[in-house]
Amino acid sequence: MKCIAFKRPVQNISQLYLMQRQFVYILLLAITISGCHRKIYSIKNDFSKAIVPSAPDYSNLNHWASLPTKLDAADSIPKHSKLKELQSSAKADVFFIYPTIFTEEPTNQYEWNADVKDELLNVKIQQSTILNQASIFNGSCKIYAPYYRQAHLYSFYTLNKNDGAKALDLAYQDVKAAFEYYLFHFNEGRPFVIASHSQGSYHAERLLKEYIDGKPLQNKFVAAYLIGRPIPHDAFKNIHASERPDEVGVWASWNTFSRNFIPSNYDAYFKGAVCTNPLLWNSSDTFAAKELNQGGVALHFTYAPQLADAQIHEGLLWTNKPYIKGRFLLRTKNWHRADMNLFYMNIRENVALRIEKYFERNKASTPSGE
Repeated sequence: MKCIAFKRPVQNISQLYLMQRQFVYILLLAITISGCHRKIYSIKNDFSKAIVPSAPDYSNLNHWASLPTKLDAADSIPKHSKLKELQSSAKADVFFIYPTIFTEEPTNQYEWNADVKDELLNVKIQQSTILNQASIFNGSCKIYAPYYRQAHLYSFYTLNKNDGAKALDLAYQDVKAAFEYYLFHFNEGRPFVIASHSQGSYHAERLLKEYIDGKPLQNKFVAAYLIGRPIPHDAFKNIHASERPDEVGVWASWNTFSRNFIPSNYDAYFKGAVCTNPLLWNSSDTFAAKELNQGGVALHFTYAPQLADAQIHEGLLWTNKPYIKGRFLLRTKNWHRADMNLFYMNIRENVALRIEKYFERNKASTPSGE
């Protein structure tokens, strides 16, 4: 690591200690919530169904990462916030699909897809995505998040696209089975939200096409937050992208990068994608200042007011460095892992608004006396 030269002379040992602590804080923040580059483990064996882990049984509550009836990380409230966990009185549900957490060298014979009985991996899922992402929805939704045989991160990078596609398809079969179980055993006709990040949004997009877009179930659909994956404007036939914060039956998506940064895979991956500004809930290129940010979550799941600004640039969501002490030390360009952290409160408030509008719309369309 390069040494950092401070412009102002250090006056005393206490000042030096404070500066060192500030640097460590910023470094930890960057590692914890940013999209830092990581070494991608390469799987050397071809995909084979003969060595995939057994399918989850969604009648087993242990195969759910989050349920409103069990204690899990989605019940958490950010430190130093005044939020409340209100799942018990929520009038709608959220079906949440978490991103890729299966990134390291596999510790067993299962290489391409994770085992839902892997306790160490499940702890990581709880402490990362369920805590920092799924908890967003506990103020207005009952949270349903299945463990699934997620595809290894290498599935997105392998030159053998057939292997990656097979691993992702296996993961989707679990998501599909979990969603069907949710519909038949938990939903009870309630309106629902679909929320996801990264690999989760890969599966959520497919789920919307198969079960919701132009189907009877669309009548119960409030909104989809398909975050961390580029979604084209024509992804769905009957569901359009959000252009107002109070629209019902729409979807929102964004991929967050540092201002003026264009990723090397832009043309192949991001070009042509629809981007939603989570501070405005439309696709305009209007700059949204940090004052519009109701708060994000930073290190140790701590509430941070006015954490980030946002502006859309050709399908990417650009943001200046998060507004925290010592922000000048941050060098992160890809904020993928913080797509939801940076705008935590705005997402939380928006899903509540859309649910409210859903019930207002349905009440207005119900004949009197019914």
